[in-house]
Parts: sequence; structure tokens; C-alpha cells
Amino acid sequence: MSTVLETPEHQALRAAVAGLGRRFGRAYSTGLARKGEHPRELWEEAGKLGYLGVNLPEEYGGGGGGMAELSIVLEELGAAGSPLLMLVVSPAICGTVIARFGTEAQKRTWLPGLSDGSLTMSFGITEPDAGSNSHRITTTARRDGEGWILSGRKVFISGVDISDATLVVGRTEDARSGSLKPCLFIVPRDAPGFSRTQIDMELQAAEKQFELVLDDVRLPADALVGEDADTGLLQLFAGLNPERVMGAAFSIGMGRYALERAVDYARTRTVWKGAPIGAHQAIAHPLAQAHIELELARLMMQKAAKLCDDGDDTGAGEAANMAKYAAAEACVRAVDQAVHTLGGNGLTREYGLASLITAARVSRIAPVSREMILNYVSHQTLGLPKSY
Repeated sequence: MSTVLETPEHQALRAAVAGLGRRFGRAYSTGLARKGEHPRELWEEAGKLGYLGVNLPEEYGGGGGGMAELSIVLEELGAAGSPLLMLVVSPAICGTVIARFGTEAQKRTWLPGLSDGSLTMSFGITEPDAGSNSHRITTTARRDGEGWILSGRKVFISGVDISDATLVVGRTEDARSGSLKPCLFIVPRDAPGFSRTQIDMELQAAEKQFELVLDDVRLPADALVGEDADTGLLQLFAGLNPERVMGAAFSIGMGRYALERAVDYARTRTVWKGAPIGAHQAIAHPLAQAHIELELARLMMQKAAKLCDDGDDTGAGEAANMAKYAAAEACVRAVDQAVHTLGGNGLTREYGLASLITAARVSRIAPVSREMILNYVSHQTLGLPKSY
């Protein structure tokens, strides 16, 4: 893919991460997923090389970059067949929120470990009865002396089994208005009353999904992210924009992997006399279209990443949602066309594409559905009235 809009430093990072990804590859990731194990070796190696915390501040052990750099890391690992889902959660969402809004003590406690991968953090926002409607979140926090008591449930929370803590989105009561407002809390994995149950997913992935129960979890005052409870909404948006950028990177990487497998196959597979199947327009044109759509999605992702890194949360919100939408659609079509190009071989374990059919579908659903993105664009960008 073209990199002419990137700096030499970005191009060097892309090449280096691509090399790391190729050393592990698709067989590594799928083999671990089948055994229910995590890609610890890849995670640790990426941490040692400085890739996991490339977006975090240098004074806390990070690379001093931003989402532009971290999205490159995830995209290239995905294009090599070894994406790391926890990159979306731990350094992108949680690391960004703590770096921007955390207290000095929180930054020193968490950011060095998030940067080198020795600490991992999950993000808990989705609830059974709220789904995509974050306004219906019912996990509540009430003051208890100097600390807090947190109660509620969360679902589809990634990687809780390997995380040292979960950044939980709850709601506190505003003493002035009586209304509930969002706040973020750092909940250690061994906190009394904090339990998890693995969700039985049809999708085979190394990162497992969990339902969480917070049964009157007592937390110290410093579990609240930041100095007070009035910046929770800003914190939430600061985390969700990087989440969408990284969701786009995940999808683009997956789409690139599938497309490369299909192109390689189409160049060499000969069925009819005289030419490989890639010479036929019925094969060549859909693959060309998939490439174009992935390139366009990447351009929007780069725009969103820059707006995030510039601190333009409003502009980044629009661009990040659009990037996530475009990348998911491009990924689904690229995977579908890749499987179709290989025919029966596309469904075999040998070629490693069939499992991407389900994974690509997830990109349309998580971390936010394409319908909710269309709602966002129709309301926020086009100014159309809401139906809800």
C-alpha cells in the first residue's frame, strides 16, 4: 500500500513492525487461539521494541508519539496475520485516558507498564441492557467516606483474564443537579466483589470476552481517574476516539492480509488454458476494488489519527467514526472476495482465510455498530433529527 503521505519515521516504523509480524504470522495466532492461549511472546517482543507504548508520553516510558504511530503498529501486525486486539484496549483507550486525565500518581503507576507491556488494562463500558446506548449505563458509584462503592454489570469486555485492572465506566450522582454523570474508575483484577465469567463465543480468538459483575466493589479515592468527578465525559470521548481509530487499523490490517493471500493465489492458479485466474477481469476487478477501498479507509484513519493527536476531540469524533465504518466495510468485502477467489481452498485451514469471515463481521459490530455510526453522522454531521 502507498505510504507517500507518511513521514520517513512512520515508514520506518511500518517496515519494522511488518518485519516483526512476519516473524510470527497467521499460523502463530490461529494456533494459540485454538489452544485457548494468548500471544504472550509477540506481546512481550512488541513491548521490548517499544511498539506497545509508542503513543504514550516519553517521560513515562512511552514513545512520545500518538495514534498515528499506534495505528501503524496494529495495522502492520494485522497485515502479517498477527493482530493484537489488546492494543486497542490497553495503550490506546486506557493509556490515552490516563495520560491525558490521570493524576500524577496514576500516570506513574500505570503508564510505564502499559508502555512496555508488563501491565495490561481492559476497558469496561458495554452493559447487558444498554448495548450501544451509553446513556443507559446503570453501573453506579457512590461515595463511601473517602472512597467509592461501585456496583453494576458489564458484558463483552475483552482480555479481563490477562489484565491487571479494568477501566470501568460508571455513573455518579451530581450533587447539584441530582442527575447521573459518567466517571471512570480503575478496578484491580483482585478487588473483592469484582468477578468475571467467560462468554462462550463462536468466534475463535486469543482474546476472550467476559461478563463482569461488580458487587459493591469498594475502591479507594484514587481509583477515580483524575482529580475530580467532573471530567468523566471528556475522558470517555478521549478514549472512544482512539478506540475507533484502532478499530479501523485492525480492520485494514485484516483486509490487507486477506487481499494479499488472494492476489498471490490469483497470480499463480491456472485452471483454464494459457493464463492464471488473475488475468480474468471477473477475478481481477473485485480484487482491485478491494484494494481501492482499503486505501480510502486508511486515508480517513490517518485523518482521524491526526485529529486525535492534535487534541481536536470533536473533529476526531467525526473522522474516527467514519474511518471505523469505512474500514469495516472494506475489510468485509476484501475477506469475502479473497475467500471467493480461492474457491474451496478459501475454506481450508491451510490457507487461513475461512476464520476471517467471522472476524471481519465483528468489525462491523464492535466496538460500535455501523448503524450507530450512521446515526452519528446523520445527526452530528448532517444535522438531521433523531428518531430516538
